[in-house]
Amino acid sequence: MINLNGQLAIITGGARGIGEGICKVFCNAGAKVAMWDVLDTGEETAQKIAADGGDIFFQKVNITDPESIQKAVDEIMEKYGRIDILINNAGIIRDRSFAKMGNDEWDAVVNVNLNGLFYTCKAVVPHMREAGYGRIVSASSVNAYQGAFGQTNYSATKAAIVGFTKSLCKEVGKYGITVNAVAPGFIKTEMTDSMPEEVIKAGIQQIPVRRIGTPEDMGNCYLFLASKEAGFVSGTCLHANGGALAV
Repeated sequence: MINLNGQLAIITGGARGIGEGICKVFCNAGAKVAMWDVLDTGEETAQKIAADGGDIFFQKVNITDPESIQKAVDEIMEKYGRIDILINNAGIIRDRSFAKMGNDEWDAVVNVNLNGLFYTCKAVVPHMREAGYGRIVSASSVNAYQGAFGQTNYSATKAAIVGFTKSLCKEVGKYGITVNAVAPGFIKTEMTDSMPEEVIKAGIQQIPVRRIGTPEDMGNCYLFLASKEAGFVSGTCLHANGGALAV
């Protein structure tokens, strides 16, 4: 089994959905988890995971604000002296057809999904370089590759994350840092729970493994890429969609 004993992992957007699943999986693997989220409910989620034995603490962080990020990183380094793993999971959607999409909807998605990734990596990578070790894994999406109606903003940012990943890995590999991404497919979250049942069933019929993915499924993908065992894997995007899209 993969274990992350003694390692500290930052997981952004961890208050719910896939992020919560990643936090649970990483805690079960022995990591100390710093859950970042802009939502106050992150505290409740962290307490729930801790009650099940997880070594986790919550930091309210706005990843669109470099000062908020730096403050959280400084707190971690002062108290624990290390950051081994960075999981860039935080993201938003503002779906609308291109003809109706406003500048605010475009800017909001780019600011969180892409600028937030940049700001977070800028604050964390120097500490990984100094330590000579690090694992960075970021959330792309199946829609980075196939697109989706009403998601020109979201799909563009998720495709950009793949390019960012491939480029950054070439710069930091010599410091013992790997950089990868995960592209989730149809995953059970609060958003999918609100979909009509017939839509969910139709979506599952397009998945060869004939089920919807879970946050824990995604957590296990991130766990492998964040492990020491994945030390020769860098600059790649792991597709986790049950076979719905072969890339």
